[in-house]
Amino acid sequence: MKGSEGNGVKLVVAGGAGFIGSNFIRYVLGAREDWRVVNVDKLTYAGNLANLKGLESDDRYRFIRADICDAPRIEEIVSTERPDAIVNFAAETHVDRSISDPALFLRTNVLGTQVLLETARKLEVARYVQISTDEVYGSLGKEGKFSEGSPLRPNSPYAASKTAADLLVRAWFKTYGVPGIVTRCSNNYGPFQFPEKIIPFFITLLHEDKQVPVYGDGMNVRDWIHVDDHSRAIEAVILRGQPGEVYNIGGGNERTNIEITKLLLSAMGKPESMMKFVPDRPGHDRRYAIDDAKTRRELGVAPRVPFEEGLRETVRWYLENEAWWRAVKSGEYLKFFDLWYTREGRT
Repeated sequence: MKGSEGNGVKLVVAGGAGFIGSNFIRYVLGAREDWRVVNVDKLTYAGNLANLKGLESDDRYRFIRADICDAPRIEEIVSTERPDAIVNFAAETHVDRSISDPALFLRTNVLGTQVLLETARKLEVARYVQISTDEVYGSLGKEGKFSEGSPLRPNSPYAASKTAADLLVRAWFKTYGVPGIVTRCSNNYGPFQFPEKIIPFFITLLHEDKQVPVYGDGMNVRDWIHVDDHSRAIEAVILRGQPGEVYNIGGGNERTNIEITKLLLSAMGKPESMMKFVPDRPGHDRRYAIDDAKTRRELGVAPRVPFEEGLRETVRWYLENEAWWRAVKSGEYLKFFDLWYTREGRT
C-alpha cells in the first residue's frame, strides 16, 4: 500500500452499490481525503445507486456497471484503473434465496471471486480483500466463539458458496502469491440495508402495522455489528492486514432473534402481539459468535457504536427515509436505473 498511512490509495470496490459496500464507500471517502474509489456493481435487486446519492459529483468516486463474472470486462476495468487494492463485497447473501436458487449463489459468489482473483494475479494488484461471513463456520452450541482457526462447516447454500470463495482466496495466495486477505464478519445492521434482512424487514412491517414473522422459537443467536464499525475494520485490513491471513470482525453483541424483535417493538411503540411465530427454515444455524481478538490485537480496531444506540438510530433512519425503502420494496428503483442507463448509454 502507498505510504505508511495509506496515502493516495485507489480502490476497486466490487459490489459497492449494496448495503455494506455502499456504507464502506461513504465511510472511506469521508475518512480519507486522498483515497479514490471505483465502484463496480452489476446492479442486481440488492444493488441500488440511491445508496450512494450525493457522491456523483465527487471526483474521487466513479461508478462502472459490470458483472464480476464477466472476466474480459473485469480485466479491462482493472487494467485501466490500476488500483492499489480490490475489495470484494459482491455477493448473493440472503439465505432464504439461496435455498430456492442455489445456482445463482454459486455463480456470483464462487465464479465471481475466481474472476477477481485471476484479474488480481494477472495485473499484479497489491492487495485483494474478500469480504466474507461468520456463517462459513456453521453453528455453535451455547458456549464458545468462532476463531479464525475454527473448522469451516457451512449449513446453507449461501454459506457453502462463501466458504468456497474463501478457500479460493487461500489457494490463489498459496499457489500464485496473490496477496489475498479474508475478513469474516458477524451480522451487520444500519442504513441502506435491503429490507429482506431481519432488522429493516421488521421495521418496515411494523411501520405498516403488520405482524413480524419470527422463525421457530426465536432463540437463534447472532452477533451484531454496526456497518460503520465494519467499515472501520475493513479500512484497517487494507492498511495493516497481512496477505494470506483471515480476520474475524465481530460486534460483541450476541442477541436472540426474540431480543431483537422485542427491542424493535419497543423502539416503535408496538405491542408484543405484533409477533407471530412461523416454521423454522431448513438448515437454520442456532448460534453465531465471533472471537475478534486477533483483529483487535493486530490491527488495532474495535467496535465503537453501542448496540442499543445504533439500533435506535437505525430505526430512526428507516422512518425518516420511507421513500427509499418503499422504492426498494416495490422494485421501482430497478426500473429507474435500467431506464436511466439505457437513455444515457452508460456502462
